[in-house]
Amino acid sequence: MAVVTAGASRRRRLRLGPGLRRVWAPVAETRGLARVMLVVGAVITLFFIVLAFFAQWIAPYGFNQYETGGHRFPQLAAPSSHFLMGTTVESDDVLSRVVWGAQTELKVVVLALVFSLLLGVPLGLLSGYFGGILDRVLVLLMDALFAFPSLLLAIVIAFLLGGQGVITAAIAITVVYVPQYFRVVRNHVISVREETYVEAARALGATPFTIIRKYVFFNVVQNVPVIATLNAADAILTLAGLGFLGYGVQPTQAAEWGYDVQRALSDATTGIWWTGLFPGLAIVVLVTGITLLGEGLNETINPVLRKRRIEKVDFLGGTQLQGDDKGLVGGEREA
Repeated sequence: MAVVTAGASRRRRLRLGPGLRRVWAPVAETRGLARVMLVVGAVITLFFIVLAFFAQWIAPYGFNQYETGGHRFPQLAAPSSHFLMGTTVESDDVLSRVVWGAQTELKVVVLALVFSLLLGVPLGLLSGYFGGILDRVLVLLMDALFAFPSLLLAIVIAFLLGGQGVITAAIAITVVYVPQYFRVVRNHVISVREETYVEAARALGATPFTIIRKYVFFNVVQNVPVIATLNAADAILTLAGLGFLGYGVQPTQAAEWGYDVQRALSDATTGIWWTGLFPGLAIVVLVTGITLLGEGLNETINPVLRKRRIEKVDFLGGTQLQGDDKGLVGGEREA
């Protein structure tokens, strides 16, 4: 009875969360370099996410704090036990600005990606499904935006908006990435709308928006998370470029790594390396982590690229042994 109860309990657990099992299955099957990139990228990205969420407890001081207890911090102090990454010419603590900068970077990037998805994906769905004059106008508009270099387009939008806040920077980056989501979704919809199941739904009297919502959307968005992850890495570089050129976040509103690197240019000529090294290193590490995460997701989600686990099969006994066990009779097959 105990065995039966344990088996029933095991089957009950297996029935729970089919959605989570579908998400986890490709990750569990991934092997080799794809898994290494996925794990390393996830760890680096998670590290900066923790910095962003707990910045007020991790950072020793505020992002623009230059004194404590009525005593001003020393200017351009080298890294020491009191200031682990040194101080700037404005007496700001570099470590605190790096930590608070992680919050600014992720906040702007998340807002930009959300805005881009909310605009690019619906426009791609409508343009690809309905076609006609709507498709021609949207394609022309997106191609016009896509023709501009991304940083130049972001600078133009930031200049036209006339602000230098978090929302302004997010909108400027949003305009850069909307055409990418539009193109990917539209091209997939054009191929999916002629599938048999879509034709069957149309024959049964389903409205176009019902078909888009139930039958088209979930078949064209598989690549969107991967593209969003890779765009996040590029968005960080775009934001850093905006901050470096003075079109990013105002220094009085939040810490921003691109602005800190720009301010450190004059310090580097005099041998003061710490004011620019640590913000620049944070940009490189975060971009590398998100890029590895995106590439790992691409090889994990895409069944063509995914390298699956090899299972060894004993053809004589009919048993199936997983792993790299030696001394097995029979051949090998993919899981």
